[in-house]
Amino acid sequence: MFATPDESHRGSPDQPAGCPLPGIVAAFTPRLAEFALRPGFGAAVDQHAAQIRELLYAQGPELLPLPLDRTELSDYALGLLDALGETGRLEPVGYDYAVHRLTAICWLVREQGLLTS
Repeated sequence: MFATPDESHRGSPDQPAGCPLPGIVAAFTPRLAEFALRPGFGAAVDQHAAQIRELLYAQGPELLPLPLDRTELSDYALGLLDALGETGRLEPVGYDYAVHRLTAICWLVREQGLLTS
């Protein structure tokens, strides 16, 4: 699978072993450049990012986004990847739900700096 946890990553306090986020970022960062050419794709990814934030309770009482928790986002991504694997959708292509969701995860990781120590 394209976005599996980095098998060579042994784990550290900042990036536990089995974290899928580095693989997702590596696989979907090139898709971020498509936002300029396909505004509809960018809008769909933005909506998916908002839904993920809402699912992970990343909104404060002032309606300002709170920082995402790397562990919670990683757990969410693992669940999504497991579900995709169970349905046989190991390599999403085009502009379907899986591509939108995984690109949104990539965008959130980069926006929040979740792979930096």
